Amino acid sequence: MSLIPSLFGGRRSNVFDPFSINVWDPFKEFPFPESARENSAFVSTRVDWKETPEAHVFRADIPGLKKEEVKVEIEDDNVLQISGGRNVEKEDKNDRWHRVERSSGKFLRRFRLPENAKVEKVKASMENGVLTVTVPKEEIKKPEVKAIEISG
Repeated sequence: MSLIPSLFGGRRSNVFDPFSINVWDPFKEFPFPESARENSAFVSTRVDWKETPEAHVFRADIPGLKKEEVKVEIEDDNVLQISGGRNVEKEDKNDRWHRVERSSGKFLRRFRLPENAKVEKVKASMENGVLTVTVPKEEIKKPEVKAIEISG
């Protein structure tokens, strides 16, 4: 007899489904507000930030969202803010849910942009669940160096 099923809250509900294990949740019985559980899964929206010679490029994975459900804003002339959200599916009294793994709720990510960012020329596009925000860079003027002849 194995101890694992009793420690983790029971046996698999379907032997043929490898993702069908009921994992023990130590916080399940605590009276957390539903909104806290809702938001926690979607908060960790992953964003990559790379710098090219011409621009700063941000890519965020936001699968299942429409472009109307996402906001890209520049705040205080130097903070890029990406936000959005997904609503919980409506429940019908006759529905019987077997699993809820897709996250819902709101997300917000903020990035302080460097001084060379041209915030007035920011562009954003969305394709296949990936938001791409391009922030062009200003040319940094190199200080003029003038050689001074030394006399004597």
